[in-house]
Amino acid sequence: MPDRRPPLDGLRVLDLTRLLPGDFATWILADLGAEVVKVEDTTGGDYMRWMPPMVGANSAMYWSLNRGKRSIKLDLKQDAGRDVFLKLLETADCVVEGFRPGVMDRLGLGYEELSRRKPDLIYCAITGYGQDGPYQQRAGHDLLYNSLAGLQGVTGTADGELAIPGFQIADLGAGGMGGALAIVSALLRRERDPNRTGGFLDVSMFDGVAAFIAPHMARHLAGGDDDGPGRMQLNGRFPCYRMYRARDGRWMALAALEPKFWKAFCELVDRPDLLDKQFDEDGTADAVAAILASRTRAEWEELTRDADVMLEPVNDLAEASRDPQMLARGLLVEVEGGIPQPAPVVRLEDGHHADTRVADYGADTDAILTEAGYSAEAIAELRARGVV
Repeated sequence: MPDRRPPLDGLRVLDLTRLLPGDFATWILADLGAEVVKVEDTTGGDYMRWMPPMVGANSAMYWSLNRGKRSIKLDLKQDAGRDVFLKLLETADCVVEGFRPGVMDRLGLGYEELSRRKPDLIYCAITGYGQDGPYQQRAGHDLLYNSLAGLQGVTGTADGELAIPGFQIADLGAGGMGGALAIVSALLRRERDPNRTGGFLDVSMFDGVAAFIAPHMARHLAGGDDDGPGRMQLNGRFPCYRMYRARDGRWMALAALEPKFWKAFCELVDRPDLLDKQFDEDGTADAVAAILASRTRAEWEELTRDADVMLEPVNDLAEASRDPQMLARGLLVEVEGGIPQPAPVVRLEDGHHADTRVADYGADTDAILTEAGYSAEAIAELRARGVV
């Protein structure tokens, strides 16, 4: 197979974001070959760098989502800092930021100003609630976006207890993945545009969560009355699609939603009397719970090893990191000087992805400024003034 350039090779992204959404979005872009320059403030940089546990100079969480990126310290509140940013903009294709609406405008670096200087610029603003609406200036975190968009209200158990999801759905899915998809789409649109016009991307985490629950919202709007924690088709209402404890207290996940898989499960446990009770809400779940509680997790794993049934163990993180499928697919990338990193989200047939280096805070400042045309004396002056 011929060696081809990564899809985004030659493109430069100026990343002004902090924490999960922006880090995830630009991590995907870096793995696709883009040069990502993290523009970090001079008072500590990306907050996620310092969240324990640490791996060398950076946190484990930061280590996982920031490979292949370069880092420059820059104070955008100083005129000289804004001048440096505008110099970097000359060779950039995309700017990504995660501030509240209006912050970049007040710095003199909003979309209107930047696009006037560079009409082909793709400008992506990742925010909690978007650029308009009554919540646009509200502070928020993942739990709040999920709550207001309706996801949190249907996540929990049938007795009404709610539970926080095990990963940040709004941050990583709506903001991170949604931001990366929006940027790649805008780059493709620009490529097809004879005038190579850029554009403004309004990526809202609230909007993204609303899209994720669209099928369930549609059922509600059509008159469905089964919405709620543990009461929907795929969150625990039916005995064929639930989690149950094994004899040793470990959890097993049963997802025999299709009739053929429910039949296979009933045959596996020798319970033909349950064949027509797949969606029975009166007593069948108790019967299945008793069945699953009759063996340990290890015994169920052995019993189902060669059986085509929808019954799997619920791994904790340690077990997931050793899972044979995880290892066979190479989903943990071994690197020097740190813990393994997650494999690229987009799996290309020729294996291209960004390098695994994780830049320390401001590590590339001098190199980036030199490439932009600043002399050693000018860089020293900027540093003496606290601009970089």
